Amino acid sequence: MVTIDSLRREDRTSAPGWRSIVRWLRRRLPTGLYARSLLIIIIPMVLLQSVVAAVFMERHWQMVTERLSLAVTRDIAAIIEIIETYPQNSDYSEIIRIARDQLSLQISIEPDGDLPPPRVKPFFSILDGILSDEITDEIHRPFWIDTVGNSNLVEIRIKLDNKILRVLTKRSQTYASNTHIFIVWMVGTSLVLIGISILFLRGQIRPILTLARAAESFGKGQKPDNFYPRGADEVRRAGLAFILMRERIERQIEQRTAMLSGVSHDLRTILTRFKLQLALAGDNPDLHGLNDDVNDMQTMLEAYMAFARGEVEEDVGELRLSEIFAKLESDFALHGKKLSYSIEGDDDISVRPNAFMRLVTNLASNARRYADRLDIEAKHNAKWLTVIFDDDGPGIPEKNREDVFKPFFRLDTARNLDASGTGLGLAIARDIARSHGGNVTLSDSPLGGLRATIRIPA
Repeated sequence: MVTIDSLRREDRTSAPGWRSIVRWLRRRLPTGLYARSLLIIIIPMVLLQSVVAAVFMERHWQMVTERLSLAVTRDIAAIIEIIETYPQNSDYSEIIRIARDQLSLQISIEPDGDLPPPRVKPFFSILDGILSDEITDEIHRPFWIDTVGNSNLVEIRIKLDNKILRVLTKRSQTYASNTHIFIVWMVGTSLVLIGISILFLRGQIRPILTLARAAESFGKGQKPDNFYPRGADEVRRAGLAFILMRERIERQIEQRTAMLSGVSHDLRTILTRFKLQLALAGDNPDLHGLNDDVNDMQTMLEAYMAFARGEVEEDVGELRLSEIFAKLESDFALHGKKLSYSIEGDDDISVRPNAFMRLVTNLASNARRYADRLDIEAKHNAKWLTVIFDDDGPGIPEKNREDVFKPFFRLDTARNLDASGTGLGLAIARDIARSHGGNVTLSDSPLGGLRATIRIPA
């Protein structure tokens, strides 16, 4: 007895099979908009032509061939009836003339003998099967046919009582030989339409690709040149919306930078007065703590300004990874610690030099502060630049690895990038990486400490 529960179990067992098929199709199908658009046009066209060709082959081609073969077979049957019913000349000249003039058949009457052995039929020949069936149904005599010899003629031999009737007829009289013209026209027209579709789609998709490149460049902090909306109305609206969004973001950044510059100038002026007054006060031991506080305030102010500014105003330039890592290696050696590095791929990278130097230096300095060993592995390919920092320090608990990227979050039991403890070090590092279109992530290191991974588009 079939129950609802059994049907549900059957549905659950069959669902994974469908999901695997869908996943397999997703892996095989192209992911680009251009290729998918072509498939949307080509697949229905191919399916439609396949159905039309199958129906045409089944109905028209076979039906026409059957009727032509039947007509020729009946003509041959009539000739046999005349030969066997009415007296003929010794050379059968009259019946040969009638067959030639009235029926377009070339016949000859040969002495009695054996029919040739059957020829090997071609793999796909609709004429052999249909003509053989019609002769069997209409004439009821032993026969031999040759449809693969002369391409323009079909030879038929029929064994009579004491003679053999040999018939030569045009292939077009027994077979719908012009069917291939329909296939050629159908395929040729389809190729022309596909070519037009390809040209049209390229023109429609190119503005979308240009918009994507402009958005990607802006996400990396680069200003796209010569971008203007074009293409279909929807694409133009998307391009115009991107331009307006970019202008609003740039305007906000300019306003924030100008405001921060003013605040920085005012605060630095006040700190300079403090330092001047402390210098005029002389070497007073009671003022040492105040000097340290002023220095800490200046360090914190620089950190806040760097975080808020985000180095967005810097232009993209070229850097060599080997030169950066060599400087870091010398710095580690001065502190009595070990640094090793390896570079896979191109040594030259296109980044904002000062910002990227600060990003790498901060992560390396953090490892130098809390660990004795640091291994750096850089991988640079056509799409991504990945820099991995592995150290043997105390690490950061997994539950706090996202919190440490928040501004002003301080982790007392683990590490922080800023020696002053402002809680902005990792926030600044991730901000720099994201301004390049990438990110910084933390995980466990094979050395037992922390792994910091920089991944930005190349």
